Amino acid sequence: MAVAAGAFTGLDQWAVDHVMPGGHFTGGEPSLLDSLVPLAGTHWSSAWSVASGVVAVPASFLVALALVAWRSRLLATALIAAVAVETLCKHVLTRPELHHGLRHIVAFDDSFPSGHALRAVLVAAAFRSPWWTAWAVATIALIQLAGWHTPTDLAGGCLLALLALLGARALRGRRLPRRRA
Repeated sequence: MAVAAGAFTGLDQWAVDHVMPGGHFTGGEPSLLDSLVPLAGTHWSSAWSVASGVVAVPASFLVALALVAWRSRLLATALIAAVAVETLCKHVLTRPELHHGLRHIVAFDDSFPSGHALRAVLVAAAFRSPWWTAWAVATIALIQLAGWHTPTDLAGGCLLALLALLGARALRGRRLPRRRA
């Protein structure tokens, strides 16, 4: 609600102006195809966009779901629930306009929270490895530098991932032991 109310607009606008060297702010919102198919929406004209597109492939929805499901069905269920919350937030919350120069960046209007950040954290948590943790940090940093998301989008995605992990942990603790045959 704070994002929609404009509490972080100054921070996000500062990020657009100063820490998004790879920002490609000419298009509108990403399509469903861009969201589902890795690299489909990548702008190949920017090194930042190419780097973030390639590094973030494991954080795309279908790939992340497959990776997480491979490690834990419970965590895969948490990922699906968190993506449902992410999608709902993106349809319900609209932030105040952000601009690149005089151009309104339409893609940021409904970009909270970042699904890529959400899924990167959940993939790293599923594998519990320093390498996957470093990958998640690199993915989130590159998404920022490439101009895919604002800092509040990224923080919101990480917070939603944390809530999903806590929910999965609580559910795991409540499971009844299986009876042996």
